[in-house]
Amino acid sequence: MANLNHELFGEISYDLYWSGQQKIKMFGKDKAIILSVDGNEEGEFQDVQKEAYTNFIGNMDDIMTKVEAAIFDYYQEVYMDYREMVGEDEADKIAPIIENKEELDHLIEPTQLIIRRVRKNGVRRIGLLFNCTWEIEHGLAVKIEDEEIVEVGFQDIVL
Repeated sequence: MANLNHELFGEISYDLYWSGQQKIKMFGKDKAIILSVDGNEEGEFQDVQKEAYTNFIGNMDDIMTKVEAAIFDYYQEVYMDYREMVGEDEADKIAPIIENKEELDHLIEPTQLIIRRVRKNGVRRIGLLFNCTWEIEHGLAVKIEDEEIVEVGFQDIVL
């Protein structure tokens, strides 16, 4: 396993992809998550990847506020289906009825920030992964392109 102290991504190690640690702020709390960066074994990354990461870090408060709102909107669309699947006894544990996005704090846990390779279209692509109470198998993800939320759904939308 190769290790690298990258000027932008910090201490990262390579095992199929580069990974390290990242701090984000969600629901007003600092969270330590995994930073995953697509790149070759030599630690060469695309300029657009570096730009995507720099823009995310520089606008983290604004982007994370949008992420929280997007997850809340998504949850409002799906939680009743999950409540119906599990029955009354489990419903309030895995998919409770909530009134505001802050109540998501005990239902989701951020786990990973992924800086994707850039395709020919030049779009800056970032994915945020989460564990969540209502979808243990597929998890939750937020797909961000050019610093805008474009999709919320299962983790496979960013993997």
